Amino acid sequence: MAYQLLINFFLAFIWMFLTGSFTTSGFFVGYLLGLLILFMMRRFFKSSGGGFYFTRVWRLFKLLLIFIRELFLANFEVLRLVLSPKLKIQPGIFRYETSLDKGWKVSLLSMLITLTPGTLVVQVSKDNSVLYIHALNMPDKEALQKDIYDNFESSIKEATE
Repeated sequence: MAYQLLINFFLAFIWMFLTGSFTTSGFFVGYLLGLLILFMMRRFFKSSGGGFYFTRVWRLFKLLLIFIRELFLANFEVLRLVLSPKLKIQPGIFRYETSLDKGWKVSLLSMLITLTPGTLVVQVSKDNSVLYIHALNMPDKEALQKDIYDNFESSIKEATE
């Protein structure tokens, strides 16, 4: 992936030199043309273990958008709970088993869960397969586990494959 990005920058600079336009817009046009060239050559990159690098960038961007959406939804949920006349919360700690295989992926999942208001990762097992999560309001543990898997864990798997 890194060498494709370097090739794309190199093609953008070549475009700037060929057109004589040393501006940001000239670089941007060259970058887009380089992206198109790399997209057309993507089948040659599959033999070296990678595909087209921009698909991974797009998946990471999608993960960021999912996190921002969950952040806003959780903030409104916590605000609704705090501003309600009677505090009707059901806090609890539950066990979440993850299928992520690397430690940094589990750390990323833990950070995304902790940064979302209303949830906090209390502990991670030594083998990185189990997270213990505290939730501010947990009426249905299975729904919360499914929500974490559908939003965060599956997106992390998709972005890092």
